[in-house]
Amino acid sequence: MTLLDPPPVAGSDASALAAALGRAEHSARIDAADAEALLGATDEALDRLLAAAARVRDAGLERIGRPGVMTYSRKVFIPLTTLCRDRCHYCVFVDTPGQLLRQRKPEYMSREQVLAVARQGQALGCKEALLTLGDRPEERWPEARAWLDRHGYGSTLEYVADMARAITAETGLLPHLNPGIMTPGELAMLRPVAPSMGVMLETTSRRLYEEPGQVHYGSPDKDPDVRLRLLDDAGAARIPFTSGILVGIGETLRDRAESLVALRDAHARHGHLQEIIVQNFRAKPRTAMQGAPDADLREYVAAVAVARLVMGPGMRIQVPPNLSDPQELDLLVRAGADDWGGVSPLTADHVNPERPWPHLDDLAAATAESGFTLRERLTAHPPYVADEWLDPAIRPATYALAGPDGLARVGADGGVVRPEPRAMVDAPARSAARAFETLLNRAASEPSTLDDAEWEALLRAEGADADALAATADDVRRYTVGEALTIVANRNVASTGFRRRRTGEPDTYDLDALAEIARDAADLGLTEICVQGLVAPSEDAESYLDIARTIKHAAPGMHLHAYRPQDVADLADRSGRGLAGALAAMRESGVDTVPGTGVKVLSERVRRLVAPGDLEIDRWRENIVAAHEAGFRSTSVLFYGHVETAAERIAHLRELADIQSRTRGFTEFVPIPLPEPLGGGVALVPGRRPLDEHRAMAAVSRLLLSGAIPHIQIPWTRHGVPTSIELLRSGGDDLGGTLLDGRVLPGAGVERGLELPLAEARRIAAGLFRPFRQRSTTYGDVGARP
Repeated sequence: MTLLDPPPVAGSDASALAAALGRAEHSARIDAADAEALLGATDEALDRLLAAAARVRDAGLERIGRPGVMTYSRKVFIPLTTLCRDRCHYCVFVDTPGQLLRQRKPEYMSREQVLAVARQGQALGCKEALLTLGDRPEERWPEARAWLDRHGYGSTLEYVADMARAITAETGLLPHLNPGIMTPGELAMLRPVAPSMGVMLETTSRRLYEEPGQVHYGSPDKDPDVRLRLLDDAGAARIPFTSGILVGIGETLRDRAESLVALRDAHARHGHLQEIIVQNFRAKPRTAMQGAPDADLREYVAAVAVARLVMGPGMRIQVPPNLSDPQELDLLVRAGADDWGGVSPLTADHVNPERPWPHLDDLAAATAESGFTLRERLTAHPPYVADEWLDPAIRPATYALAGPDGLARVGADGGVVRPEPRAMVDAPARSAARAFETLLNRAASEPSTLDDAEWEALLRAEGADADALAATADDVRRYTVGEALTIVANRNVASTGFRRRRTGEPDTYDLDALAEIARDAADLGLTEICVQGLVAPSEDAESYLDIARTIKHAAPGMHLHAYRPQDVADLADRSGRGLAGALAAMRESGVDTVPGTGVKVLSERVRRLVAPGDLEIDRWRENIVAAHEAGFRSTSVLFYGHVETAAERIAHLRELADIQSRTRGFTEFVPIPLPEPLGGGVALVPGRRPLDEHRAMAAVSRLLLSGAIPHIQIPWTRHGVPTSIELLRSGGDDLGGTLLDGRVLPGAGVERGLELPLAEARRIAAGLFRPFRQRSTTYGDVGARP
């Protein structure tokens, strides 16, 4: 199989490659020259390379009694500080103090913020807390030194140790520490609080470190000799350690080969490298390397295979699944990988924020398609879950989560085991202000412990309390889904306007016009068309399916987000298919996801008063659950500010969270203020500022749904841009859609004529000092688009 058009191979190179392949296929030791030759393999030689690597991997898994098993660690990502003394040319993780000030971010996460993320991860069954941070920021930034002094810490690494200790004591999660370069004394200080640590070697290339303009120039902690010394110090300290290489940052094939051999040599001396990560470079905006190409796929896959051959059958070879497209994962398995690394059901990859984690169910399915079973492991791999590798202080917490095979313990029902938190006693409230602060801390870290009355109290916050509520929700957003502000490039089409034959009525269209609309949307670079609304009674029920087929035929690559539960019910009833048959017909016709709209509040009392024409609540619930179970993902909404009570809002959010726990089908939640002409604009708290009404709703949505529905979408069409910006500071992370009407009418619904082009969305993100990401309908990556 040819992955990419390869360069011609010179005769001497071809001879070296053939010899190296022969040694690899006979399990001979691979030296740096062999590795260099193999890294350049293409065509048939690449196929042979992958096959050899897979055989070595399979033999290793067979030897440890784990044939056909790929592993991963269920984790939370805790970016303890984004200050750093280094200046790597590809990094978007790091901030300056000025950037932190503009983004309203602290120099370091507080203890409360750290534990808030850890507790939410614990509730989702996470076992690993990955603490990642910049190298020794206090040695470059006075602001970092001042923060540490104010809080009583001598160094950043002392704070790392304290937070790691608190995480395990309060939640049972096991810290994995990525704190940069450490001295032997610092390694000894950190060993009792973490079962494992790690630092990427990245490359042994001194050119990339010493030559001005290269990626590591000006970064003292990226000196290859310093990093290799750290690997030896960690081995001498008997610390299970993770390291690896970064492919595509300007290194040569020889550099890659020598880097892998250096890792093998370090492991041979100490036996402490529990896994080797082979990571592919991905260019990021706002960096010196933003214009550099991503790592070449052929070269990356070859690097994975060569890493396997160099490191041998006993090493775990890890590849980050979010840094490759889904269709590329099978190649990585073929190349000898056997571990996906840490994957979070809660937090973003803060180092690669533009690359979302795959859903664990999707990762399991992709793994199965490659012929493997996905199993959860701990941050320490099975051979290192042992007294000789673990400090006595961390052994009890580690052994409590380990099964007989050293992987993560599985529940009696086969389900995910949650770490056991330590009992906590809250300090008594000393004042009303203190009580509210305590309530906010609990909402951020242990939302499941709040009762309805406490959530209702948060919904009624105003003034300084509303400010604190918004800031707390924004911290939860920042440390879970991350900093990126997202939007999908889309347009709306109202199915109410469809007519099989042209009638001349305003805002109607037939199938020919619909095809024009779809082609126009594709020409504009849109990725989604949203279709909703009851088809006119004069049109037959098949119209729903004909609309879908027409859009998909005219624009085959377009994502079709179509049909509310009420529309689906109409199709089911009028076509005689029933609900299951209607959903199956929609799938066959090209519908990809469904809107979860068509309901104001999940209360029959509210429906009868505000929207008696809406679908009955029980039927809406049945319909959305059936859609999820049929494989459709959906949005979710709440229309607020009319006759509903605070209790009904909370009940609505709780029911959405309950559905999500069963189906995992909701992609986002959208709190939408009902317009005044429809009976909206009614304050929950009389006399409260309108902005506080909206901030409280957005913030409570983020806090209550955190860990369940990840994205809180701000409906900019209802609020306008200035208010939307404030709500993005109150826990929101998404602006919905661009809603471009395009050059082909008709208009669609109350949002007609309202557009938010990508350039304007980028300006909003820049004003918030947050990265911008154009997303797919289901929050995947769509790459660069105009």
